[in-house]
Amino acid sequence: MDLLPLTLLLLLLLFAALGSGVLIALALAGIGLVAILVKSAAGPVGVFGTSVWSASVSWDLTALPMFIWMGEILYRTKLSEDLFEGLAPWLSRLPGRLLHVNVVGCGIFAAVSGSSAATCATIGRIALPELAKRGYDERMAIGTLAGSGTLGLLIPPSIIMIVYGAATEQSIARLFIAGVIPGILLALLFMGFVAAWALLNPSRMPPPEPISSFANRIASTRRLIPVILLIAGVIGSIYGGLASATEAAVVGVFLSLALSWGMGTLTRSSFRDALLGATRTSCMIAFILAGAAFLTSAMGFTGIPRALAEWITSLGLAQWQLLIALTVFYMLLGCFLDGISMVVLTTSIIMPLVEKAGFDLIWFGIYVVLVVEMAQITPPVGFNLFVLQGMTGRNIFRIGYYALPFFLLLGLAVILLVVFPGIALWLPSTMFEG
Repeated sequence: MDLLPLTLLLLLLLFAALGSGVLIALALAGIGLVAILVKSAAGPVGVFGTSVWSASVSWDLTALPMFIWMGEILYRTKLSEDLFEGLAPWLSRLPGRLLHVNVVGCGIFAAVSGSSAATCATIGRIALPELAKRGYDERMAIGTLAGSGTLGLLIPPSIIMIVYGAATEQSIARLFIAGVIPGILLALLFMGFVAAWALLNPSRMPPPEPISSFANRIASTRRLIPVILLIAGVIGSIYGGLASATEAAVVGVFLSLALSWGMGTLTRSSFRDALLGATRTSCMIAFILAGAAFLTSAMGFTGIPRALAEWITSLGLAQWQLLIALTVFYMLLGCFLDGISMVVLTTSIIMPLVEKAGFDLIWFGIYVVLVVEMAQITPPVGFNLFVLQGMTGRNIFRIGYYALPFFLLLGLAVILLVVFPGIALWLPSTMFEG
């Protein structure tokens, strides 16, 4: 069988499996089985065992369940309430006022969570009721939360960066550091849009609240001290060279347990729920990685990735043309898959193209995260949209419409990253080579 018909067959089978509701991991492994039976003489059992074992013993993946557990612990604390109360007095003077709490709150929580959905759910749990009670525009309240929740993927520690780093054998510490400036840039873009919208639509803003005195603002800032210490402990240990990304994850779990105990929310029940939640999520990701590892090995036996890379190379596409094609490709995938599945599924196919095109793999990792962030707020399979649908009861396509301006801002961030690659590469090159 020629490679083109086989490629089309595998794509049709994959989309049919995903559309039928089959578990993603089983769909990936099933397509790998078909590929290896049709095109290779290798025994599928041996290939499956070898590929799954290789994918499972990566030391870098040890950080994954730790950071997930840290996020689960913090989700059950009063951290989101403290963030809102600590930030609100300082942001109430900006155009857009408390809408900025969604952006800044998500940015701060992203630095201790690593998950887009967890960031969106935790900040939204306290912010949406407070904004509704004060009369803020529902469209902007939901839209800012949907867009800003994606910062959980970009601002370190990021779960998806760990997966990308393990899949491409890149330094996770470098990826974490490379995400800092793009994360800050994205938060500033979101805040700039909120401020401009508020100035252009004063009638849709609630009446201003009494301005807090400086002393009250300083007093409220004390509620931010625990989360600042947590961020300093986790991220500072990596940037300071005191711990690897994996070791910092353990530091984060210890500090989050201490923070939960100090807040009085660490009970036997909350500890058990956090541990079980982290176990379920970690097992789901590990299951997907195992299926994707087998598919990757099977694709290698078929020769499809190499042939595809050679074909695209023969087209003589410029780098910007290849990036446009990849962006559209990821957008289409985002209609069916979550971010982690997108990364592990495409690694074996995309990486040969990326390396031949001469892209820096650290830079490309940040590009992939930004594009996956766009998919997080793209119907019908946008995880942030699912979270907000459960919290607000609104139709998922309506929430996607509310998030459209932030989707476009993410697109602008991708363009800026392509035009100015130093946005992602300057900080890691300075810290590791300066």
